[in-house]
Formats: sequence, structure tokens, C-alpha cells
Amino acid sequence: MAEALAVYACDPGRSRGRRYQEVLAPGRTEFQRDRDRVIHCSAFRRLVYKTQVFLNHEGDLFRTRLTHSLEVAQLGRSIARSLCLDEDLVEAIALAHDLGHTPFGHAGQDALNACMADFGGFEHNLQSLRVVDLLEERYADFDGLNLTFESREGILKHCSVRNARRLEAAEPDWVDGLGGVGRRFLEKTQPSLEAQLCNVADEIAYNAHDVDDGIRSGLITLEQLRQVLFFDDFLRQTLQARPQLRDAVHDRRLLYETIRRMLSAQVYDVIAATQGRLHRARPGSVTDVRTMPTLLGFSPATAQGSASLKHFLLHQLYRHPKVMQTTNDAKRVVADLFAAYTTAPHAMQAGFAARAGSAAGQAHRVARVVADYIAGMTDRFALREHERLTGQKLLA
Repeated sequence: MAEALAVYACDPGRSRGRRYQEVLAPGRTEFQRDRDRVIHCSAFRRLVYKTQVFLNHEGDLFRTRLTHSLEVAQLGRSIARSLCLDEDLVEAIALAHDLGHTPFGHAGQDALNACMADFGGFEHNLQSLRVVDLLEERYADFDGLNLTFESREGILKHCSVRNARRLEAAEPDWVDGLGGVGRRFLEKTQPSLEAQLCNVADEIAYNAHDVDDGIRSGLITLEQLRQVLFFDDFLRQTLQARPQLRDAVHDRRLLYETIRRMLSAQVYDVIAATQGRLHRARPGSVTDVRTMPTLLGFSPATAQGSASLKHFLLHQLYRHPKVMQTTNDAKRVVADLFAAYTTAPHAMQAGFAARAGSAAGQAHRVARVVADYIAGMTDRFALREHERLTGQKLLA
């Protein structure tokens, strides 16, 4: 495997290691092992019932956190192969990057962050790291999944300086004396190219599937999307190449063909733009990559186009009155659950209740246990718990 990797790629044979040392797995690299651990963990399975934009009960074909993660992994592997990066590491990061997301998408995250305002706040990227470092209980010798440093740094896409300091205090020298995953946020350095790639693949996937789901829901239309020049260019290309799709009967095929062209164009753009930056910067190692400006990403023109589509989706889809009504109800569910559990921690499942009990009298520790519990819920479990605890039925 290592022979096929570029000098600037993460080599699984030279990983910065795991928090707890383990015997190497026969037949698998360290990054393949990380990928496999993510796929088999409980938090990954729960993603199938966690919201992307539309709640799980609103339709069988809308994206969930699980399908989104799979799409990010597919896009990431395609680009990684062309750039001679480690595909398994990219896949491990992509599949794990949303493990810490709350139920009800960004609405749930915003609500939980507000609830935790006096207790350190809530960041879903940091929560994803907590899941793989602490909350998964699958091994006899340690908490979490004991992933490699490279997978962990890729999962932690964003991090406040305050939380970065906390992370660094907890693992100041990691296992190799070079600092932990929080250090780059303090020193303003970059993660690996594999981690940078997952950030870009996440953006590509988001835009494409939210266009698809938005039209499927009836909240936005192709005519509205034609206001976005970036999207309209691909639509016009599709109609020129496939004029038979002008017939309204073929709207769904027209949409899919347009999205397919948009996805392909962005993938090829990232590859070409990144290859150009790599040629100019000539990094000779992963260490070089970390000290350079961001190398992996869109060309300026495509970055601008992607941003314009994101802006459209923000105002026309995510802030659509019907979505906002759902958002407000979802925030209420999370806020009510937080209030109920902090008042009566014994109402949580046994393991979390025990953790809260051991922190009795320490409000910030109890609040963090409650946040861990709520963040791990699926949409439907959160709704059932809310009805059980309050007698109210929301988002039915």
C-alpha cells in the first residue's frame, strides 16, 4: 500500500499511533482498522435515524446522517485515489465525522449548545471526538475506539481555542512527544491532506444532496435554482446534451443528470486545483503539509460558485417557514430533555444515570453527561423520551 502513496500522504506504517498501544492487526493497515472500528460502533448505526435537513419521519428517501457520511466517503475516496492519498484514512474520517451530531440536525446542535452555555458549550466536532475517545464502550482495555492520531485529527474539523487548550492539557505529548489533536488549533497549522479532503468532500456532498432533497420536498424548485449561476450552468449543459429532458415528465432525470454533472465537475476541479498547489508548494512529507497553507480545495472560481449555492440553500431551504417550524419544535424537544435530565438524572439510561450520580453536586459534570446522552439520541428516540417525560407529542 505504502508504495502507491505520495510522499505527502499519511502512511499507515508511520502513523503517530494510538493512545493505548495495541498489537498490529494481520492483513489490515492501521487506517483500515480505524475504518472498520467506526463502521461497527453503535454511534455509526444510530446515524441512520439522525436528521440531515428533513426529519427521518418526513420521508423514506431524504438523506440522513448515515447516507450523508457514506456519500462523503465515496467522494473522498475518489479524490484521494487521484491524488495518491490514503483512501482508508479518508474513509475512516468521513464515516466518523458526524458521530457526535445531535438529533434534529443543526437545530438540535444549536439548542444543546444554548443549554450548555454555562457549562462549556457544545461543539458537534468535539463531540464526535468524545464518541471515539470516550463514549463508545466496546473494548475491555479502554474507553472509546482508540483510533490513530490521524483519524482523530481529521474528525476534529473545528475546535475553539478554549477547547483546544483543554485537549492539549489532556494529551500534551501524545505518544510521540509532538502534541495532541488540539495543538494545531493553537499553533494555526494544518491537518493532513486526508483531513483537508474530507472537509471539501463534506461540502460537495452537502450542496448536492440538499438540492436533491429540497426539490423532492417541494420547498424549492428548479426554476428557483436557476437563479444560482453555478447550478444553472450545469442545468444548461444537461439540456444541451439531453434536449429530450426538457419535457416536464423527465424533471427527476433532469435534476439527477444536472447534479451528476455538478458533482463530477467539482471533483475534477478539486483534483486539478490541488495538483497545481502541490506542484508549486512541493511538500516532501506530511510534516511539510502541516506547516503550509491549505493545499487541498477548489479553484477560486468553483469555491465562489459553491459558496453561492450554499447561500441560496441557506435562505431558500434551511430558513424556509416549514423547515423553521420543524426547527423550533426540535429545539424545544432538546431544551425540555436537558431540563428534565439535569433535574432528574436518574431518568436517563442506567449507564448515564450512574455517571451523573458519581458527579452529584458538580453541575458542570452532570450537564456534560446529560449532553452526551442527548447528543447520542436518534430523532425518534428523543421524541419518545420527550413524550414520556413531558406528556407532549411534538413533530408527529
